[in-house]
Amino acid sequence: MTYCVAIKLNAGLVFLSDSRTNAGLDQISTFRKMIVYEKPGDRFMVLLSAGNLSISQSVREILQVEKLKEDEHSEAVTIWNAKSMFDAARVLGAAIRKVYERDAESLKQSGVDFNVSLIFGGQIQGEGMRLFQVYSAGNFIEATPETPYFQIGESKYGKPVLDRVITPITPLDEAAKCALVSMDSTLKSNLSVGLPMDMVVYEVNQFRSDKVICIDENNPYFKMLHGSWGQKLREVFDSIEDPMWDGGYTDVPLIVNTGRSQALKKITTPEERLI
Repeated sequence: MTYCVAIKLNAGLVFLSDSRTNAGLDQISTFRKMIVYEKPGDRFMVLLSAGNLSISQSVREILQVEKLKEDEHSEAVTIWNAKSMFDAARVLGAAIRKVYERDAESLKQSGVDFNVSLIFGGQIQGEGMRLFQVYSAGNFIEATPETPYFQIGESKYGKPVLDRVITPITPLDEAAKCALVSMDSTLKSNLSVGLPMDMVVYEVNQFRSDKVICIDENNPYFKMLHGSWGQKLREVFDSIEDPMWDGGYTDVPLIVNTGRSQALKKITTPEERLI
């Protein structure tokens, strides 16, 4: 399995992915899930992938050369000459469909579903930053101010902190920290996600980035974050008052009459019914 997250902010974009691939408990491998496309001064794009590894690798390979042509008179569109990220995402969708046409039937005969999930984001000269989640059918949705991030893979463990912290005005470094906390929470709860991680931080209108790093278990910042997050969570948990059951004084009683919903009825004899 895998976990990838991408965040779109007013200040830029943050991308983070793990590198673990599972084919069973004794078949654990490391494959990178992120690829960066950069043409300084013109475009900067990042692709994250989850799902069947053979499918995602084929899509990435075809994307390098895939051309989308509306008709015989129009110019062929590639990710390198697309005028917008929307058009680049359409090229990615076409690459997925090409792999589907080639491999889906044989995979089905072998009992394997055509399963791939992708996040594609960046900026092309002449427009603002854009971020897309792309599905197995090649269709996609775009991030909005109300939904400024996308996750693929094992998303549930890292989602709560993103929901509580991330908004479009979140500073870029704070969002990078939040993404790492999200990944740390996932690593803690799911063995199918593992180090090392790849992280890219992109500043708006730069059309390049030097903030492309690989993070392993020896990374000083991630070690600090891992220890601090666990410790601070425990401190916050301990600071919350325990529920009061025996009628003692408290400003925040747990047992109250809601006026609408009654406490669960206990069944005490074979003859009793819930309703």
